[in-house]
Amino acid sequence: MAIDVVALRAHFPSLSQGFAFFDGPGGTQTPVPVAEAIVRTMTGPLSNRGTVSTSERNAERSVAGFRAAYADLLGVPASGIVHGRSATQLTYDFSRHLAKGWRAGDEIVLSRLDHDANVRPWIQAAERAGAAVRWIEIDEATTGLDLDSYERALSSRTRLVAVTAASNVLGTRPPVRRIADRAHEVGALVFVDGVHYAAHHLVDVPALGADLFVCSPYKFLGPHCGVLAGSPDVLEALAPDKLLPSTDTVPERFEFGTLPYEILAGATAAVDFLAAMDPGGEGDGRARDGHAPAGRAPDAGKPDDEGPDDEGPDDGEPGASRRERLKRSLRSLHVHENALRSRVEEGLRALGDAVTVHSKAPDRTPTVLMTLKGRDAREAQAHLAARGVVAPAGSFYAYEVFAALKLPDPSLRVGLAPYNDTEDVDRLLDGLASFL
Repeated sequence: MAIDVVALRAHFPSLSQGFAFFDGPGGTQTPVPVAEAIVRTMTGPLSNRGTVSTSERNAERSVAGFRAAYADLLGVPASGIVHGRSATQLTYDFSRHLAKGWRAGDEIVLSRLDHDANVRPWIQAAERAGAAVRWIEIDEATTGLDLDSYERALSSRTRLVAVTAASNVLGTRPPVRRIADRAHEVGALVFVDGVHYAAHHLVDVPALGADLFVCSPYKFLGPHCGVLAGSPDVLEALAPDKLLPSTDTVPERFEFGTLPYEILAGATAAVDFLAAMDPGGEGDGRARDGHAPAGRAPDAGKPDDEGPDDEGPDDGEPGASRRERLKRSLRSLHVHENALRSRVEEGLRALGDAVTVHSKAPDRTPTVLMTLKGRDAREAQAHLAARGVVAPAGSFYAYEVFAALKLPDPSLRVGLAPYNDTEDVDRLLDGLASFL
């Protein structure tokens, strides 16, 4: 089984313009089926949710399809899926929901490895509640988390532990389950930022030990929005401020105002695209007739009065569930991206001491943070961009990481995505070599 990258790339119009994109950690390119699902839903017909008219039912289908897709992707019940404008917005919302129960003398534990979206909302909520903030520090030698500092930070007063499943700048994957188990032993909830992790690995929220988990579909081929997955029992225990006439059922009680039905449909199409990247079957796993999977179920996002497509994607093994297809595709994606990561790292080593790679953890995503000896990373970004290679420079909202490790700001980040290939990598390496 494998991903046919040549065929898969044909579904991304932006790739035809000659760019090699290494900015996936900030947001991936969009395949045609995702855009088509958005357009289909918007032109529907479409109304607010209901059960009487076709347009109302189309809105209901969009919401139900979204919850079902992300239940499959994240391994939780559909009743545990909450839509938000972004992972940052969802984290701010839930920091306020949870902090209602915090009191002076309570404590929360945060990680220096995290994007500021999983740091600042909790610090600000703790300040309002009079709770103290404790820290899990970074081990400078490994760029992993110092678990001894975690043990020192935990206490019977700990109410929340917030940690990333993968660093958005270093790629480091900390032992989330081990962290979660210790948090639960002292009675704390665990909030996991899975924004970077979910772009590269199949998520199993219960297996991670997360009570609440956020991710962003636009990091894995979807539209700009955020998703929170939580235990329905945990969600039931939270009482957000809400409008009086709005529903108090879970998960709708956490979604304020009219939902963006077209965005939900696009996010659903992204999950279906991921599930169809490796259709399985006999041979080398290449999609039938040399075409990449279109990345959506035959009727994903279709209006209620239309039938199934006649030319849907090859969904692989007959009878395989979407969760099973996601497992297969994301296993193949892991192999593909790690092979490219090895090619990047070998090429960087060949450049000698002119390049310093700061991503050191053995367990990490295909993400490489680097600095260039005597050269400004933003100049390197511009040099590469002039050659059609997109690799951003900055600190990428990883404020605590850069401060703890004293990393130069800006640094250059290279992140891989499903559509990257060996030619992309070689263009990157050639561009860096010509810059140094």
